[in-house]
Amino acid sequence: MRRIFLRVAYDGTDFHGWQVQPEERSVEGELNKAIKELTGEDVEVIGASRTDSGVHGLGNVAVFDTESSIPAEKFMYAINTYLPEDVSVVESKEVASDFHPRHCDSIKTYEYRIYVSRVNDPLKRRTAYRCPVDLNVEKMDEAAGYLVGEHDFKSFCCVRTQAETTVRTLYSASVFHDDEDIVIRVTGAGFLYNMVRIIAGSLMEVGMGKREPSHIKEVLEGTDRTLAGPTAEACGLTLIGIEFPGLE
Repeated sequence: MRRIFLRVAYDGTDFHGWQVQPEERSVEGELNKAIKELTGEDVEVIGASRTDSGVHGLGNVAVFDTESSIPAEKFMYAINTYLPEDVSVVESKEVASDFHPRHCDSIKTYEYRIYVSRVNDPLKRRTAYRCPVDLNVEKMDEAAGYLVGEHDFKSFCCVRTQAETTVRTLYSASVFHDDEDIVIRVTGAGFLYNMVRIIAGSLMEVGMGKREPSHIKEVLEGTDRTLAGPTAEACGLTLIGIEFPGLE
């Protein structure tokens, strides 16, 4: 039995999230079906990050066990022949049989993409959030700086979270222009439910002039969800990648 590592990209618009859901389309479900068609084996992939409905991925990670003799690096091409157009395996390799993508140290990077326009751009509607008013990117970037480090992110978490602790560590957080778009990029050891989308909603309030950059520090210290901004729409969020420092 071998354990195969997959790096997966997908347009999350038409998926009910990553995780298998009864009667709903999911990224995990499509991978399970494709691998069964390829190998004849009933498998359940183990994902590193269970992204929500409408959230995209460029580098999510999954593993599965197989007795197939297909070379590890060839699984990428073989599985893709059975996948729909909105999900694709972009890397495959063999890893140790005890490697578990959710039970080891990892570094995750998310980006929230925004475009400022009074009218909808049909070519961006699936992968970016439309903001109808101008945003002050410099102030948003200043505000994002308060998020870096180890903090209790209870204010930036959905109240329905089942996490044992709301303390998390962000290694970096920045806001910058990418051509005509505005990008919020955060990298950390782990994230709470809706954390990045609430961060995005809060930083946009700063960008609109509704809050000062230092308000983000007050929100962190208050540990109260009502102090933070709204949860930004899912369409703008993409899991850019996950790295595993201990994985050879």
